[in-house]
Amino acid sequence: MAKRNGIEPSRLHAGDVLRTATVGLRTRKMRAALSALGITIGIASLVAVLGLSDSSRSELLSQLDRLGTNLLVVQAGTGIGLGNAELPDTAAVMVERIGPVEEVSAVGSVDANVYRSDLVPSTRSGGISVSAVDVNLLNTLEGTIASGRFLDEASAAFPTVVLGSIAAARLGIADVDSRQLVWLGDRWFAVIGVLDPLELAGSLDRSAIVGTVAAEEYLDYDGVASSLYVRTDPEWVDGVMNVLPATVNPENPDQVEVSRPTDALEARAAAESAFTALFLGLGVVALVVGGVGIANVMVISVLERRSEIGLRRALGATRRHVAMQFLLEALMLALAGGIGGVLLGAGVTAIYSRLRGWDVLIPTIAVTGGVVAALVIGAVAGLYPAMRASRLSPTEALHTT
Repeated sequence: MAKRNGIEPSRLHAGDVLRTATVGLRTRKMRAALSALGITIGIASLVAVLGLSDSSRSELLSQLDRLGTNLLVVQAGTGIGLGNAELPDTAAVMVERIGPVEEVSAVGSVDANVYRSDLVPSTRSGGISVSAVDVNLLNTLEGTIASGRFLDEASAAFPTVVLGSIAAARLGIADVDSRQLVWLGDRWFAVIGVLDPLELAGSLDRSAIVGTVAAEEYLDYDGVASSLYVRTDPEWVDGVMNVLPATVNPENPDQVEVSRPTDALEARAAAESAFTALFLGLGVVALVVGGVGIANVMVISVLERRSEIGLRRALGATRRHVAMQFLLEALMLALAGGIGGVLLGAGVTAIYSRLRGWDVLIPTIAVTGGVVAALVIGAVAGLYPAMRASRLSPTEALHTT
């Protein structure tokens, strides 16, 4: 470095800068910790929100992939001025003729109640409905059996029943390893299976499910389906949805309602994205508050350390050296808070995701962005105190009242 007026310019090595910058942190540990806490909370909020959002979204996407978005539900609706409608008897047969349709299962409502025994009062039905179904229903819904087996061509013709997950819990039947009977429609039915929860047909979780033939034989079922579950070629979902009403009921297509159960999952994903943006905004607010806290602490530190600043200036420290000292101190405070926030946010994400059974996903942008954001906040917060400290002259700084 060139000499000016024959005097060697003052130098400050990197180690010296680091050592002088940590003086305030080492001598005022509690104040430093509380200052970094604001940054920690802000960064932890950002990391946790991004991590939980990605973990939840990943679970929803895997759920959609597992269930498929090609299941449609056809139900009788209310026609224009025609009152309550019913699906025609030929509805299932007509839907099967649509080219892209892969499977069709009819479900009908049976006017009966189910009880644990014939001694239970009729008023205590437990809110369990009875449904008559086709034997291919489980394949159409891609459901699974928790215990026992589902209906087949043989068992569907006899007084046998499969219980939905909620219906089984209300009847106190966890498995069918031992012979289980329920009182259904004034006669005993043998329980041959218990279903796992059906994510795309929640109403069946509360149902006692019997075969269509058995329902007609023993329960006076009229054979009219209340809904159809239709599994289609994934590439033709929209096209099939458009033609289903006219196919099911050519005379009154307005009396047919077609829905896709997975739309609710997609809507939930969209809603969670909106909440993610909201919580990110709150995290940014917390981060800014933390930055203001650091700026406040650094200004107070400058006022309290006037004598130290004046002594260093008198011993040859330049304004740049003083500014670097206080700016680096603010950056170190922010960095400590940023690292702590990333660790805290990642921990919260991991714990909550494990409790919900999700895969733990912490985006790289959340980790790197959290540290970078903390440093930016620290630099902005420490800039004014550093400039204020550097402007103090040795005589002004050493002056005491």
